[in-house]
Amino acid sequence: MATSQSRRVIVASLIGTSLEWYDFFLYGTAATLVFGKVFFPTFEPLTGTLLALTTYAVGFVARPLGGIVFGHFGDRVGRRGVLVATLLLMGVATFLIGLLPTYAAIGVAAPVLLVTLRFLQGLGLGGEWGGAVVMTMEHGDPDRKGFNASWPQVGVPAGNLLAAGALGVLSATLSEQAFLDWGWRIPFLLSGVLVGVGLWIRVRVAESPLYAEMPAKARMPLIDVITTHPRALLSAIAARIGVDVAFYTFTLYILTYVTGTLNLDRQTGLNAVLIASACQLFLIPLFGALSDRVGRKPVYLAGAAGAAVWAFVFFPLLDTGSFALIVFATVVALACHAAMYGPQAAFIAELFSTRLRYSGASMGYQLAGVLGGALAPIIALALLDRFGTTLAISLYVLVALGITAAGVVAAPAKAEVRV
Repeated sequence: MATSQSRRVIVASLIGTSLEWYDFFLYGTAATLVFGKVFFPTFEPLTGTLLALTTYAVGFVARPLGGIVFGHFGDRVGRRGVLVATLLLMGVATFLIGLLPTYAAIGVAAPVLLVTLRFLQGLGLGGEWGGAVVMTMEHGDPDRKGFNASWPQVGVPAGNLLAAGALGVLSATLSEQAFLDWGWRIPFLLSGVLVGVGLWIRVRVAESPLYAEMPAKARMPLIDVITTHPRALLSAIAARIGVDVAFYTFTLYILTYVTGTLNLDRQTGLNAVLIASACQLFLIPLFGALSDRVGRKPVYLAGAAGAAVWAFVFFPLLDTGSFALIVFATVVALACHAAMYGPQAAFIAELFSTRLRYSGASMGYQLAGVLGGALAPIIALALLDRFGTTLAISLYVLVALGITAAGVVAAPAKAEVRV
């Protein structure tokens, strides 16, 4: 029965996080390809893209707040109900983006509404990750925590695959004008159907057994995390920053670079991300399982080292303009990312005790998202514009991964024995 329930939780977490990341990446992909033209048409192209990416960053700013709010209730009243709420919030916000009037229709109100819905997306995702990871860990075999907790991580490339695939199909089958006029809305509207399926699955899982057995729940989880686990929180933040910077450089900024700088068809970048994301579906649980055998830190640090080196190979391969080499560059980049991302969930969650795990893991993960993922595509765009060379972007990725390596090395022992 325990094995069956554990599998059900893993499936529910994987599907739920895939749908939430589909929503989140859909916005990011649309921001690079569409939103600058649709919601900021009065600005020249580079400025319009920067403004669209700034609205994208709003979601990252909202994520720590979502982590605080939903983490509080996840530690206070239970994991399962909170995960239903986060999925519903994310799905509704994404569906409404698909209905938004453009700047041409309602003027400045259009980007204002866009930012508001993006903020709600961030709130939902901020509470999603910690709960999904905690549920899979607390239901599963104690000796397979790395493998079990890696499945919510698989939701990231799965969501990216769905988002890039949906926009890619529409982009390939519609004219440029039709895509800008109405085609980009279809994937956002499909979110309503997908979330309905996700909710049906998620309400069928049981509450975390470790949480249900706790004799006393934390009254103020966030305060307790800060006062009793400060080193763990700082290590979690540092360990994630470089992972985020590398990922969003390799998967989101590539779309802007391939189309805006290299003047290649947008389908080239989208297809490269699709193929690399498909590879990650298998690599992330593989590295998660490896971390159960050899330890979280060795696998994590190997991935950081590989990504740091590849950051200097990545752009020269893109510059060739060869589709095969662009795909190769992206696949290797995301393989290095998978080596970090596979063990990351268990690595961060294990730093916090059961009664504070939802809040602690959520805060560590989401605060790093502001410093890493939110700024990465904007900084990359600004660095190329300022220095005229991708070497500046590679150095930026290198510094961020150095911070990650320091966070992993400095992380305290697991907090499983703490109350």
